[in-house]
Amino acid sequence: MSEGADHRSITRDGVRLAIVCAGDASAPTVVLVHGYPDTKEVWRPVIDRLSSEYHVVAYDVRGAGGSSAPRGPAAYGFAELQADFEAVCEAVAPGRRVHLVGHDWGGIAGWEFATAAALDGRLASFTSLAGPALGHAIAATREPWRRGRILQALDRLRRSWYIVALLLPGGPTLVWRGLLSRERWARTLELVERVPVDEEYPAAGVSADGRHGANLYRRNIPPRVLRPGHLLRARVPVQIIVPSGDRFISESYYEAAERIAPGLRRRTVAGSHWAQRSRPALVAHWINEFAREVEAGSVAPGRRWRRGGGLAQLDGRLALVTGAGSGIGRATAAALAERGARALLVDRDESAVRRAEQTISGSRALVCDVGDAEAMGRLAVEVLESEGVPDVVVNNAGIGVAGGFLCTEAEDWRRIVDVNLLGVATGCRLFGRAMALRGEGGHIVNMASAAAFMPSRSLPVYSATKAAVLMLTESLRAELVPFGIGVTAACPGVIATNITRATRYVGRSETDQRRLADHVTRLYERRNFTPERVAAEILEAIGEDRPVAVITPEAKLMRAVSRLSPRLARRLAATDVLPV
Repeated sequence: MSEGADHRSITRDGVRLAIVCAGDASAPTVVLVHGYPDTKEVWRPVIDRLSSEYHVVAYDVRGAGGSSAPRGPAAYGFAELQADFEAVCEAVAPGRRVHLVGHDWGGIAGWEFATAAALDGRLASFTSLAGPALGHAIAATREPWRRGRILQALDRLRRSWYIVALLLPGGPTLVWRGLLSRERWARTLELVERVPVDEEYPAAGVSADGRHGANLYRRNIPPRVLRPGHLLRARVPVQIIVPSGDRFISESYYEAAERIAPGLRRRTVAGSHWAQRSRPALVAHWINEFAREVEAGSVAPGRRWRRGGGLAQLDGRLALVTGAGSGIGRATAAALAERGARALLVDRDESAVRRAEQTISGSRALVCDVGDAEAMGRLAVEVLESEGVPDVVVNNAGIGVAGGFLCTEAEDWRRIVDVNLLGVATGCRLFGRAMALRGEGGHIVNMASAAAFMPSRSLPVYSATKAAVLMLTESLRAELVPFGIGVTAACPGVIATNITRATRYVGRSETDQRRLADHVTRLYERRNFTPERVAAEILEAIGEDRPVAVITPEAKLMRAVSRLSPRLARRLAATDVLPV
């Protein structure tokens, strides 16, 4: 625990409660309540990170750690837990409001506290980590059975097997004396849940704590199952932190939370049930941020990004599009704005992006060359500080290089890799990291191409960068899924945009380059697949959370050929019949 921590205890109604306090007692107070079968030591990494700004308090609930264990389930009801919480608050922060943070059963009980009129003036805010409201969890468990969704119902039962064991006569003793020991539980946490363990955690008495704490299940679950009721509305601002890798609690258990907590802020943390141990810095950051906003009276409701939930969710969302001065970028920014998004238009061509700004309602133009990593860093700082974290990022900016590989010089390689590949990677890194830190989801679109699917003697450099973007996108998608962030690779084909006139045709004279540019541009214009049609497909892909959006018929054909007949793809590349 933090240096200088104050260890004390109080007694309420014959039950001793062990408490630890850290930080300045005059600072706003944060009270951390642990779950089952933990003790206050589960919060140690978070306490260490919060105590410089807050008066941080953690206590062992009745039956756990240094607190005494009353006999029988009757002593573990929510009314008793609430009275304990009030007694702790009065001892450590008399007459002051506190910010409650509960994990697991600490969060389950916290929902009861947050809806209790008796705690008006005591609670300032409530953050629940891996702790749904009990009534909502029970209702979510029943719902699949009611709708006949047997597989879904069985999956939820599989997650909750331990509850059945703890409710059975003799079950807790069998589990904690016969199957588990402190050493076995520690190995399970470390190897299966990826939770750091040490000499203090899990506690030496975890087996006894597990047996006593089972009374939480025995006292509180059966009445709610037999007499389900509706929780009252939360009386304070509420934040929930949902671990994406929770093996015990389904994400569906939180779905009804918005009904009782208007303005709910929902975060998603990549990790297991014990995120305060596996991701302490992030959990502490969110607790700190939420408490600070509540103290300042500026807490704003969160908006969960629902992956695959359609595009009605874009009202008021922030969308950033690179290469937005013309072509697909401009059309995509306009389409996002039409759906209600606030569009940030990024382009290296200032005159073009200013013209786009004038035609797209509510947009803002920003000048930046995505191929310049330092400039992108400055752009990210400006956007994050002045506008906030984007909900949608479209890394669209790109350039073309055509001509044989042997004619392509190092400088051509450097420029196209800087823009087409590293520009995309930098946008993903800077804004994807901010999205993950915010914990409210989002979507990233990276502009690849039909050229990513097929080899071409005409486009070896361009195809290489777009194939790299496609694989980068697929890999990034796998990494960001736990954060609730979707990632899509958009792969159009022959689209009439300015890229054909700006393409550098290596190994050609200036006159030949102009002639080729005019010729290819006329071909693309006759194809008549407009940027607006591509933008509509991109928005649809965002709404459906598609991994890859293959847009034009020729792109779909090229992808099919590359998958079904690589030999044919190589022959087509050798004949040089693919469009530039």
